Amino acid sequence: MNRQILWLPALLLGAGISLFAQAAPSKVGIIHIQNAIIGTKDGQAAAKSLEEKFLPRRKEVEKKQADIAALQNQLRASSNTASEDVKNKLMRDIDAKQKSLQRDAEDFQAEVDAEQQKVLGDLGGKIMAVIDKYATDNGFAIIIDVSSQQSPVLYAATSIDITREVVGLYDKNAPGAAAPAAPAAPAPAKKATPGAK
Repeated sequence: MNRQILWLPALLLGAGISLFAQAAPSKVGIIHIQNAIIGTKDGQAAAKSLEEKFLPRRKEVEKKQADIAALQNQLRASSNTASEDVKNKLMRDIDAKQKSLQRDAEDFQAEVDAEQQKVLGDLGGKIMAVIDKYATDNGFAIIIDVSSQQSPVLYAATSIDITREVVGLYDKNAPGAAAPAAPAAPAPAKKATPGAK
């Protein structure tokens, strides 16, 4: 009889551990965070705004590229007929314009990158709050971002990808949710090995 009394706490403890294990979240999910941010209505609006903001600068860079191409064509066309002085001047002009273009292109890209990072930082914080709620509500223990090419994830089944659900939840709760529907979010990559090249 004393032995049965001693076993009872052990049985109850084992049952408690079993119940706790069943109640603990156990699902694993993946998300392509960049697709999620870009897929939201706010992300699409921000991308459009950035595109409009940088369009004049992009056109300037493209015009400089076209000017250089025209000078290179002129040099090729006159290679047999022009004097050495004319050819040397054309080569100096091309060289100077290429250096100027490289500086402008680098400055332009740095500015675009900085603006994109600002947008990603702002929307990223909001998306993280949505991911936290989604994971808690749906019993996820781990959510892994597979956006990066250096991702440690070597395989992930598409059935655990929550990108679309997070985008939908974000848009449903975003302040501008009543705005006209934007194009559908890009489909997550069908590739099962995002870390592979």
